[in-house]
Order: sequence, then C-alpha cells, then structure tokens
Amino acid sequence: MPAPARRLATAALALLFLGASALCAASSPVTPPDALVKQVTLEVVGVIQHDPDMKAGDRKKVIAVIEQKVLPHFNFDAMTASAVGHNWRSATPQQKARLTEEFKTLLVRTYASALASYSGQKFEFRPLRAKPTDTDVTVNVRVLQPGTQPVQLDYDMEKHPSGWKVWDVRVGGISLVANYRTEFDNAVREGGLDGLIRKLQAKNHELEPGAVAGAEKK
Repeated sequence: MPAPARRLATAALALLFLGASALCAASSPVTPPDALVKQVTLEVVGVIQHDPDMKAGDRKKVIAVIEQKVLPHFNFDAMTASAVGHNWRSATPQQKARLTEEFKTLLVRTYASALASYSGQKFEFRPLRAKPTDTDVTVNVRVLQPGTQPVQLDYDMEKHPSGWKVWDVRVGGISLVANYRTEFDNAVREGGLDGLIRKLQAKNHELEPGAVAGAEKK
C-alpha cells in the first residue's frame, strides 16, 4: 500500500472514531454504522479545525485523545490475529498479549501522526448496503482532495454488545491488515515471533513523539 494512501486511511480512521465514545454514550439504541461514520467524522473534523494544539501538530495530545476515545472502538485482538496470520496459532498466550499490545501502540501512533497532519480533506459518505439484521458490514467513504482522484475507503465493522467495532480498513481495495500481514510474515521468517515483537517495539520507539521530533531536528 503506498504511503500516501496509508496516511489517508489512518487519518480517516482517527477522524472517524475520535469522538465515538461520547456519541455512543448519548445514543440508545446503538447508532447504525453508516450514521456513526458520518456523524463522528463531521464532528471531529470540526474539533480539529478549532483546536490550536492539534492544528499545531501536538502529537502527545492527539495520542492521549485517541487512547481515551478511539481504543474502545477497535477489535485489536481480531486485527492482530489477522495481521499475524497463520503464525498466530503457534504463539504462546504471552506472545499474543505482547503482539496485540505492540500492534495497538503502532496503530495509535500511526493514527496520531496522520491526524496531526490533517489538512482539510473532504469526505463523501456512500449509502450502506446491508440489512438491519446484519452484524458484519462494510461502510464506504470516499476521501476527496483537490487535484487528485478520490480515494475509496472501506471500513469492515462488526457489531458487539458495546457497539460497532472496526476490524479492518481497505484503501482502494487493499486491506490495511493484509498489508501488515506481509510485513509481519517476513519478520517472523527472519526472527520468529519474538523477532516480530522486537521489530514492533523498535518501530513504536521511532514513532514516539519525542523520538520523532528529535529525528526531525537532525
């Protein structure tokens, strides 16, 4: 997946769920997935545009907000198992826990970077093609930017007792989870599951706000 497309995907995911906790808490019954996507995206775009710290790229603040508002709306266990692929079956419970935590940290810090660089993209929300009884749906959104072709985002979401959760996102038909699966499989072949854990830890260290800022000064 090209880096610009991945940044669009991560930015859109962060925008989508940044305010979802407050929305879901105020809504009963559970908000339909397509309505949730539209309402929260538009709400959060407004927040970003009026928050001077976030507009200035304060990633520590963005990460804190994501950890509070975003994490409850992702199924990280399912995402990590899918990204690790067949190697997940041979992982110990301790390795599974560490992989899930490191992958969650990677996504949070990647989303924070994308969200901090949000530059006013527009969103077109497509009608949901699903039955009211469906518990696994895909919500379609197009990201519009002047001078370029729209980018198609497909959010794969599943219904849980606590609400709808994302378990994958596809950018132009390419799965974000499947894209990581290729990287993870290569890492496991090189150094086993512990090697993958070490690679994720190293990547997360690079994405720490202080570490990134320091690198940029060099």
